Amino acid sequence: MRAVNLFLACLLTSATVALPAHAQNCGGSFGGFIDELKTEAVAKGHDRATVDRFFRSVSQDPAVIRADRRQGIFQMPFTDFARRLISQSRVRNGQANAQKWDAVFDRIERDYGVSRGVLLAFWAFETDFGAVQGDFNTVNALVTLAHDCRRPELFRPQVFAALELFEHGDLDPATTTGAWAGEIGMVQMLPGDIIEFGVDGDGDGHVYLKTSPPDALMSGANLLKGLGWRAGEPWLQEVSVPAGFDWSLSGLDTTKPASDWERMGIRARSGALAAPSLDASLLAPQGRGGPTFLAYPNFSVFFEWNQSFVYVMTAGYFATRLEGAPVFDAGNPEPGLDQNQMKRLQQKLAARGHDVGGVDGILGFNTRRAVQAEQERLGLPADAWPTRALLDRL
Repeated sequence: MRAVNLFLACLLTSATVALPAHAQNCGGSFGGFIDELKTEAVAKGHDRATVDRFFRSVSQDPAVIRADRRQGIFQMPFTDFARRLISQSRVRNGQANAQKWDAVFDRIERDYGVSRGVLLAFWAFETDFGAVQGDFNTVNALVTLAHDCRRPELFRPQVFAALELFEHGDLDPATTTGAWAGEIGMVQMLPGDIIEFGVDGDGDGHVYLKTSPPDALMSGANLLKGLGWRAGEPWLQEVSVPAGFDWSLSGLDTTKPASDWERMGIRARSGALAAPSLDASLLAPQGRGGPTFLAYPNFSVFFEWNQSFVYVMTAGYFATRLEGAPVFDAGNPEPGLDQNQMKRLQQKLAARGHDVGGVDGILGFNTRRAVQAEQERLGLPADAWPTRALLDRL
């Protein structure tokens, strides 16, 4: 089963050219919109005949809009989500691919400083190691989303990036397929990212992320490096927390040197702390009763790839698992809230002046922050995990 890439489509690359205000148009006649795109492409310096060939077969895809409207963060708690995505089969396939492409990973670690476990985790979750890459026509998807008026400023530049890939011989507008939001290949990269970060890993003169693992893995590593990945540093480590710990210190808003956490009684669950001198945050995705982790600076780069907290936690943990970390200790977390209860909680939090990012039933970053603030105000353990007890107190 494919792990849906929820928010990669919301990442604009630094290679995207700023467009004039008139070029942010959307909606209206689809044919007229295509004519406008073609005019703009020629104005940008693209050959008219090439532009005509690129747009010749383009059509609007209603299935793309339906997929976009269905988009949402996975609402499972971390332990359930991780158990669903991290099967024994996926672990074995990860280990097998690590061995099969060992020389490529050696090059990646030498040239980009990105650990193989990280790329294996994304490769697994995005496309099940290339097996399920999506069957939406890429150009149709991008043009449909650019025409749609929800986020035209995001997708319109990606149409022109796809045109550039076509000029390079790395995309066929009639046959190239991928995810509904226009991502292509084994690690699901947008055309603009491929233009900026794509690497010809196998030396054939092209960047084919759909069929070439060396191209896909090295391009993904280059992207992560470009997003701020720090070579040779850890990203996530499971830890144990002493009794009586002040849980208001947990969460991404608080960072301390890992050695300070150690002085407070935080211990690595396996071995020693990975980097005592690095800043780290203590994360408890299901509160004080569940698994706990120290997140180092590289962990923030995962959010540039995908904005879902539970996805990022799972990908980060799976990457450590593929490099030898033990299965996490699930603990005994207090039951969380269902979607309707979460919406009621968000309404109560919003009424108290908290920005929860919308009443949507999703435990996102803003809601976690608001929960923690109210827990602290009420004298409850401030672990940012919403429970029925907190809902009742509010």
